[in-house]
Amino acid sequence: MAASDETGALFPIFILATIALPLVPYTILKLFRPASKKTRSIHCDCSDCFRSGKYRKSISSQTSNFLTCHNLMIIMLWFFMGILVFYIKNMSREIQVFEPFGILGLEPGASDSQIKKAYRRLSIQYHPDKNPDPDAHKYFVEYISKAYQALTDPISRENFEKYGHPDGRQGFQIGIALPQFLLNNNGESGGILLLSIVGVVILLPLVMAVVYLARSSKYTGNYVKRETLVTYFESMKPSLSLRKVVDIFIEAEEYKSLPVRRTDKDPIQKLFTIVRNELSLDQKNGKQEEAKFWKQHPAVIKTALLLQAHLTREKTVLTPDLQRDLNFVLQLAPRLLEELMKMAVIPRNAKGHGWLRPATGVMELSQCIIQAVRLSARKVSSTDGIASFLQLPHFSEAVAEKLARKVRFQELQGMSLQERLELLSEVAGFSAAEIQDVEKVLGLMPCPTVEVTCETEGEEGIQEGDIVTVQAWVTLKRANGLIKAVPHAPSYPFHKEENFWLLLADANANSVWFSQKVNFMDEAAAVIAASEAVREKMEVLGAAGDETGAAVIEAVDRVRSGSRLIMGKFLAPAEGNYNLTCYLLCDSWIGCDKTTSLKVKVSKRSRTMTRRGQVMEEEPIPEDLSEDGEEIEEEKDDDYESEYSEDEDEKPNTSKKNFVKGPAVGKGKEDKKKGSNKGPARKKGR
Repeated sequence: MAASDETGALFPIFILATIALPLVPYTILKLFRPASKKTRSIHCDCSDCFRSGKYRKSISSQTSNFLTCHNLMIIMLWFFMGILVFYIKNMSREIQVFEPFGILGLEPGASDSQIKKAYRRLSIQYHPDKNPDPDAHKYFVEYISKAYQALTDPISRENFEKYGHPDGRQGFQIGIALPQFLLNNNGESGGILLLSIVGVVILLPLVMAVVYLARSSKYTGNYVKRETLVTYFESMKPSLSLRKVVDIFIEAEEYKSLPVRRTDKDPIQKLFTIVRNELSLDQKNGKQEEAKFWKQHPAVIKTALLLQAHLTREKTVLTPDLQRDLNFVLQLAPRLLEELMKMAVIPRNAKGHGWLRPATGVMELSQCIIQAVRLSARKVSSTDGIASFLQLPHFSEAVAEKLARKVRFQELQGMSLQERLELLSEVAGFSAAEIQDVEKVLGLMPCPTVEVTCETEGEEGIQEGDIVTVQAWVTLKRANGLIKAVPHAPSYPFHKEENFWLLLADANANSVWFSQKVNFMDEAAAVIAASEAVREKMEVLGAAGDETGAAVIEAVDRVRSGSRLIMGKFLAPAEGNYNLTCYLLCDSWIGCDKTTSLKVKVSKRSRTMTRRGQVMEEEPIPEDLSEDGEEIEEEKDDDYESEYSEDEDEKPNTSKKNFVKGPAVGKGKEDKKKGSNKGPARKKGR
């Protein structure tokens, strides 16, 4: 069996290599990651953002960010590696190879007389009779005597000159880079070594796997608890007002872990008095609604009030502890809102359609949280509300209302610089510096455009049951010429990248046919995704290699110029003409959403259609159910009306045969008489 390393030189080298292999590349990655983020993140430099200190780190905050447990562990490992390098360097000096000429202080090829003369000289210095030092005695016996013998004996000298060793040719020996205390007395592998191998090779990976599985069973890939997803899924309804979306949002399990302190009671009561009108309480039954509100989970009550304090910008009553709790709520908000959005657009019926109204409500809530704008400011009126104006610097509610009477927000964006300067100076009374801040933010706001098409690949037209391919090019432009930028959000204390959600939906039926998240920060990933999508599409169409290459190059050029390619598929519904709407919703800016109309004509099936080897037949949906398979239910809220909601009674009926219209209040009897509310035919196997 293999012997241990008697000199102890291999074990420190083994430990050094084991630590250095993962530590060196990880350290390099960690050092270059902040630099890449710094170059990617182009943030707003207006006076509001500067005063917020969001992008201006103090020395104490920089020190606290650096001296984390993770960074300290890395520093300690590098320090330990330095000690190992120093130890190995000194140890290599102590390890001496047996070299007779060098021990006697002679040059190779010295004569016998020179060898004897050198031996006598060293004997006077190290011989036990001349030098009583034990180390001198040891050195004389182990080195000087052996060297003299190796050079004076003809056979030993010949072996040394030929093979480099007085004993002749040496065999190959394998050693274990482990200290000898892990081995038995004979230097061979023992039980301790076996246990060590079992622990490192089997037990350690098993423990890591158990910990990982235990954590993954509780959290999703977005680090959101699975209990939160279950709550969001079960609480979601087809028609939700913005305030009801807030009620679902604050029910997250993460927020229920907020500490409830006795010292928070008085500030929470004061905060409730300030933000009461912004809560989803029925004003007619005030006392009953208040009692119902205070019966909720204490952490949920605290989350609701802290969130409203942020939206109304009423933070003067917050204690330092409550401010830290608010930061915790805001830090988790983007992840939770993304999962809530997924629960809104997740397929809810046999057609694979999600719900539109909850999805738009989630995006509106996200915009309000990032920009710190109260929900009631989004109320649709003759002036389109003041929410869009409140996200601009130096705009108070009084100034926003005054300016909203003059122009719409989109009209303000479309004005020339001189016209805007005159309007803001005359109506709002802004100074030149304040107007400059407004111009910076307006130049940072995105102006997206969408080009969307729906087709069946390799076929003419769309027929019932076809797999329809959605292709959308989303192009982003800004007045300042940038593509990648961080939104202006001085009241939101954390770094936030702007994201968009593309929804292909039927507004009348309140159904989302296709949805996907869009991000403009990672250009490299977008180039790869666009190249692969275009290449797959061209292969399906049977295009030649030159055509495929040209299409890929064109797609890459469009991505680098500020566009993103979105592709997906959905199942074609029953025969009919469908007036769809493509929504591009931003999660960070108010008033930057884009809608595009799209007409889709689905013909009756004339091609052979089979699924899993079975021919499909039709089966009608019951008349008393909506196309989602659920009873029609409406959520009412007098204080708020979404900017995407419309009066359905005033809409002309554009539906034809097999076209389903969304649920409308007060039309059930009339629709039953006419038979117009029968859903499209569903398919099943024989």
